[in-house]
Amino acid sequence: MAGGEARGGPAAGGDGAPGGRGEATGAPGRRGESAGGALDAGDEVRRTVLVAGASRGIGAAIALAFADAGPVRLVLAGRTERDLQSVAEAARERGAEAEVGVADLTDTAQARELARRAGSIDVLVVNAGVNQPEPFLDVTEETFDRLFALNVRAGFFLAQAAAPAMPRGGCIVFISSQMGHVGAVERAVYCATKHALEGLTKALALELAPRGVRAVTVGPTFVHTALTAHQLDDPEIGPRLRAQIPLDRYATPEEVAGAVVWIASPQAAMVTGSALLVDGGWTAR
Repeated sequence: MAGGEARGGPAAGGDGAPGGRGEATGAPGRRGESAGGALDAGDEVRRTVLVAGASRGIGAAIALAFADAGPVRLVLAGRTERDLQSVAEAARERGAEAEVGVADLTDTAQARELARRAGSIDVLVVNAGVNQPEPFLDVTEETFDRLFALNVRAGFFLAQAAAPAMPRGGCIVFISSQMGHVGAVERAVYCATKHALEGLTKALALELAPRGVRAVTVGPTFVHTALTAHQLDDPEIGPRLRAQIPLDRYATPEEVAGAVVWIASPQAAMVTGSALLVDGGWTAR
């Protein structure tokens, strides 16, 4: 994803409802809670983490970072079973339990079924998103609806489906973007969707606080992945983009993943309704 965005096709979602492959095979492990409802930092208990948009790039890195962070049951969702199975196998090699759920997250019924199969989850990471850069005056209704369907609507209803079963200490993490805090040329719709995610997160933080569930965003700058390499490595486009990042480099998927793991952890138990920017200083300009 570039700047928290994927140009062209969706990073998650697509054809195929969840099948039998995605079901939990056992009850979640005991969760340790502090008096404030957060997981105790020293407790090595298994957490259940659902990563939506886990088939590649940032989403795959997030899944593997959780696998490295301690006992975890991973539920990996996206549109391509082969890619998801590859990530699941890599997670298992790191000691995690991993299940796959193929789902079109823009289909609310499939999103709800995914949440039902996952059961009680400690962390929901919504990484599904898409972008189509074009001038404001050229944006069609189809483009507008497609971007809002995946970038906002899909995550909204997946979070709505998952939240009732989340325990105290749970956390919802939306992968937003630096573009959720600024404006940019030829990104009117994308910026609108990411600003919407930031507003949604603040509202959820207030509504879910009585349940002991947090809601946060992580906002990357341009991230170098296999999907974005053709643009970021372009000798004309690349230097122009990098020049706007004070640290003078792109983020890596692993750096974004590290931020997600931390903000979803007990160490961040008082962080809710906030955005963690992984933007190399872009929004500080």
